[in-house]
Amino acid sequence: MSNLFLYSLAVLIWGSTFFAIEFQLGVVEPEVSIVYRYAIAAALLFAWARFRGLNLRFGRREHGWFLLLGLFLFCLNYILAYRAQIYITSALNAIAFSTILWMNIINARIFFGVRAGRRVIFGSVLGIAGIVTLFAPQIGAMDLSDTVFFGSLLAVSGAICASFGNMVSQGAQKRGLPVVQSNAWGMFYGTILTGIIVLVEGQPIAFDWSIDYVTSLIYLAVFGSVVAFGAYLTLLGRIGAHKAGYAVVMFPVLALILSALFEGLAIDATVIAGTLLVLTGNLFVLRSAASKKRAVTAEAAREPA
Repeated sequence: MSNLFLYSLAVLIWGSTFFAIEFQLGVVEPEVSIVYRYAIAAALLFAWARFRGLNLRFGRREHGWFLLLGLFLFCLNYILAYRAQIYITSALNAIAFSTILWMNIINARIFFGVRAGRRVIFGSVLGIAGIVTLFAPQIGAMDLSDTVFFGSLLAVSGAICASFGNMVSQGAQKRGLPVVQSNAWGMFYGTILTGIIVLVEGQPIAFDWSIDYVTSLIYLAVFGSVVAFGAYLTLLGRIGAHKAGYAVVMFPVLALILSALFEGLAIDATVIAGTLLVLTGNLFVLRSAASKKRAVTAEAAREPA
């Protein structure tokens, strides 16, 4: 599958999960819903791996990578993001989480020595500026308080954990660990770790049998977890975290489009300007990845057989 297809798949799915998550809040505690989501996702990935005859046996060192992946990407990341939503609006949460762009650029430099090009940095600046522009009216209407600050801190902490998870995945792929099995074990460990937190905190283990909750849970587990993470982490291994992370800026834009179509969101100059900034930044980042790929191909073609 092409990089553009993987990128589009991740953006389209994650952009629509905002609606699905709304149906998960209320009766069931967020952490408990996360346990259900990734228990289903892990089971599906293990079943798929068995069906395809993929190797699921790994040594202790490999399981160390899987454990770290589960901790950062499938446990702490989501717990902090859900908790943040209690104190701040989804707009501020999206903006805070979009800082993963810069975290990926910095962490890729620290852990892998990858220096982001000017196009990537410029595109990232445009993307974050676009997100701020899109949600400027909602931000301006907020009353800054200790609660808002705490919620924002949680959201940024979630982005930090997600960025570390990106680095773990990229490091695991560099060591030859396959994405499907890594995700299966990572989601398994993420489920266990989140379940431990639920038990330690004494949260009630409940289930909502309503159609809205069950269907949204299935959608989040199958598409929002198995398919989207598979596409995104495969892309991450190919073009690097500093470029793949731009998908995080794109899916809030898609969420706004869906909101305009189904929730009556008014499209004004602010929405148009913000969307154009994000899309322009997107072109810079993706063209940078394409240019690098063409350069590598040309260099390989010049080498003697």
